[in-house]
Order: sequence, then structure tokens, then C-alpha cells
Amino acid sequence: MPSKNMLPKGQRRRTVKHEYRATRGVEEPTPPPIPVLDVDFDDDAEDHIHTFTADPAAANLRLDQYLAQAIPDISRARVQLLIENGQVRVEGQTAKPKQKLHGGESIEIEGAPHPAPLHAEAEDIPLDILYEDDYLAVINKPAGMMVHAGSGATDDARNRGTLVNALLYHFNHLSDVGGDLRPGIVHRLDKQTSGIILVAKDDSTHRKLGDMFSRRQVAKTYIALVHGNVAKDNTTVTLPIARDLIRRTRMTTRRADGRSAISHVKVLERIQSPFGAFTLVEVRIETGRTHQIRVHMQSLGHPVVGDTLYGAPHVIPGLDSELNLDRNFLHAAHLSFAHPKTNKAMDIDAPLPSQLQAFLAAIRAD
Repeated sequence: MPSKNMLPKGQRRRTVKHEYRATRGVEEPTPPPIPVLDVDFDDDAEDHIHTFTADPAAANLRLDQYLAQAIPDISRARVQLLIENGQVRVEGQTAKPKQKLHGGESIEIEGAPHPAPLHAEAEDIPLDILYEDDYLAVINKPAGMMVHAGSGATDDARNRGTLVNALLYHFNHLSDVGGDLRPGIVHRLDKQTSGIILVAKDDSTHRKLGDMFSRRQVAKTYIALVHGNVAKDNTTVTLPIARDLIRRTRMTTRRADGRSAISHVKVLERIQSPFGAFTLVEVRIETGRTHQIRVHMQSLGHPVVGDTLYGAPHVIPGLDSELNLDRNFLHAAHLSFAHPKTNKAMDIDAPLPSQLQAFLAAIRAD
């Protein structure tokens, strides 16, 4: 009988050495910062040529990587478009898409980047906009809405009804850093998770927000209802998270090569009801791994209510069928960060959806 830890049939010759090598905890040296170039494409004529010398810190970087960091006001997707259109020359020769730099090369960029049309289409879908200015917007996403279509989605139902479709209708411009299918999207929420999501309107703002997320300078707090009685009032879960090799739609904490993940769990209320024991918790995450809160709560033996993928029951016996959830009881309730342009402290709250409030009221009633 095959071991439960074996790879699926047909994949057993696949090596996973590279996965372990990449995550074995060896700290890589921090590369030197790339100086920003004084290049402005906004009012360029088509035949204007920008000429500059690659910084020594560009050594061993791909040309598109270097240019995207050195010219933060345009996205890597637009840099790649410039290269593909033959508008970039290195040492007088037309650049190649995957060309590596040594540092010190003469680089020329002719004209401005013209992005390809967005694949996602604008749709008149209502949005709950919690905050908006010229640089960014904060949206309260409902459960059941995908943030964006998958990269393999075609122009059919899978590419409709997403947050991106709604954003394209409501806003005149969005950042292009995420590519054709993810304009403006800085971070994501699972389809069946509701709450706050941050959207960038230009590439420079997007890059700054992305850097703030990677430096853990954005505080994200969620409200979740989980099954059972969480023992400690305060718990920090630090189990690494990786893709489940057997059930590919799930994540797991049981692989040694998982990516680091940190969740701080605080008990808000313990509920003993005729339908079982529940605990209302506040979860603050330092990292943003796929399904992080869901898989961390499962690892504690307390799956999120409604989250059948991670062990929650489909139906809670005795509860009115209309109150049984068709979503996860997980809500991104609070986001705080320094505005990337003004440095103003931003504290945004999203109220608990009425469906979740009704569920709580029902189990508290008795």
C-alpha cells in the first residue's frame, strides 16, 4: 500500500530537491538597491530617446527586472512591451527579452511604452468604496466575488463578475503592475472571504504599496468564527505553509519546505450553544500566504465556520437551514498603513456583513 506521503501517481519521478533547497532557511544576502533613473515618459514624443548607463547594481539582473526597478513609474509588463517592440537597445544592439546585464552597459529607450489592451472588460457591478483618492481606493469586497480571473480564463463566465471587472467600470485608470488580468490589484482575498482590499490607481503607488506589504508595514486584521473552544486567549501560529501535494486545491502546514507564515490569534468571545461550541477570534497576520488564516486555524483543530475545504461541516445540525453559511465566516475587518504619497496614517474599517451578523445572533440566542 503506497505511503500517504508519496507524490501522486505519474509524478513520483519528479524531483523536489529544488523546492527544499529554496526553502531550507539559508539567508540570502540583501542585494544593493537600484538607483532610480530620472526618466519621464508622460509627454514624450514617439521618437524621443532616453540614454543612460546601467548601474553596477544591475549585475546579474535581467534587463526587464533592472528597468522596472530603475524606472518605478512604469510596470515590468510595460518594460517587457518596450523590449518586445524593439524600443530598447543595449550597447547599440536591439535588446533581447531575457538579456542579462553586467552593469555599466549603455542603454537606450526610444519612445514611450504603450500597454496592450486589458483582457478583462468593464462591468457595471456595484462597489462598496470605503475610501478613494487620486492614488488608491479601498474596497469592501463581498463574499462570492473573485478578485480577478485566472490567467487561463477565456472571455466567458469565468472572466465576468470579478472585482477587476467592477474596478474597470468605476475608475478611469488603474495600475498596470499586475498585468492584463489584475489591473490595480495589490493583494487578494479568497473568493468566499469578504472585507477590505486595497487597489492602486497608478504604477508608482502600486510599487510602493507592494513594498510596504513585503516589509510588513501594512496591518491586516480579520474577524473569524471557528468551531470549538480555542484554549488560549492569545495564540501565535508560526507554522510554514505550502501547497498540499495530494489535494492541490488545499494548502498544508505539514510540509517541511513551506513558506514562513505568522498569524496572531486573539479570542474575542467563546460561545456555548445548542449547535456546538464556537469561538469568535480576531486574527492579525504578518504574512499573506494563500489560505493562511484558514489553514492555521485548522492546524489548531478549529476550522473556520463554513470552510468545508479545511474540515468544517457542510451543515450545522439543528440550525435553521436559511442560516447555514455558503461562505467562510472570515472577514477582513481592518487595514492600517501610511499613505504611500502623503504619509498620512490610514485606518480603514469594514463592518461585519449582515449574513455573518445574523449567524452570530442565531447561535447566541439560546
